[in-house]
Amino acid sequence: MVQAIKWVDEVVPAAPYVTTLETLDKYNCDFCVHGNDITLTVDGRDTYEEVKQAGRYRECKRTQGVSTTDLVGRMLLVTKAHHSGQEMSSEYREYADSFGKCPGGRNPWTGVSQFLQTSQKIIQFASGKEPQPGETVIYVAGAFDLFHIGHVDFLEKVHRLADRPYIIAGLHFDQEVNRYKGKNYPIMNLHERTLSVLACRYVSEVVIGAPYAVTAELLSHFKVDLVCHGKTEIIPDRDGSDPYQEPKRRGIFRQIDSGSNLTTDLIVQRIITNRLEYEARNQKKEAKELAFLEAARRQAAQPWGERDDF
Repeated sequence: MVQAIKWVDEVVPAAPYVTTLETLDKYNCDFCVHGNDITLTVDGRDTYEEVKQAGRYRECKRTQGVSTTDLVGRMLLVTKAHHSGQEMSSEYREYADSFGKCPGGRNPWTGVSQFLQTSQKIIQFASGKEPQPGETVIYVAGAFDLFHIGHVDFLEKVHRLADRPYIIAGLHFDQEVNRYKGKNYPIMNLHERTLSVLACRYVSEVVIGAPYAVTAELLSHFKVDLVCHGKTEIIPDRDGSDPYQEPKRRGIFRQIDSGSNLTTDLIVQRIITNRLEYEARNQKKEAKELAFLEAARRQAAQPWGERDDF
């Protein structure tokens, strides 16, 4: 999954949890980057302490409003409050606020907040490139919910279909996904799914809120050469018609076997099965983070002569 992110050049499997100068030097890294949340060792120490002291640490502000904690909460509560255009119910707000929360209070990292999409975020993720002469424009469509390795394997296979592919991914509206998937799908709303797909190195462009049926108008507008779909079931449109009937009529439709059996449903099932473990993990993590924050506050409040860092 990480290798498929377009800003990643190399992946080191089984990397040590505590980042050391030795690790940075071994892989020829100038510095280490992390979000502005805290990660701690079992004994409560900052995992980036060594690289920070050596001046080889950089920090990025975390994207507010979407986190593992929040996504797990959505799966477990089976609510549609996270869908675009839906107002957050008091039940979801209460649950989201307390999910996996330790009794001692709330810290700024493990809790849940609302994701706010901006044009600037989309610009940062988008390639900004239009199809060039000689490139094969390939259109794929779907929910691409909880973007996972099954999606990546499919897109990689599609990417191999041409020497110079230009892949356009059409993302369906939340209400449309819910129509054909049911329950509280999609788990991630349209804004979140857009950034997930744009981050993939095989995708050149995203249609935000694509029509369910691949129409003649859409194919002409994007000058599509090929339309691909995975081996998952194709649900008929609202009127009972085949959403791919136009590309099939033109002879430009291909079904691609990703070779992966992982689906969004399977991921959700794993989370539900391990519910208690996840909630305990979040409580333990938050308790540790709060203890670290309290220790830092006490340290800062001490007179200069009594502080441990001097």
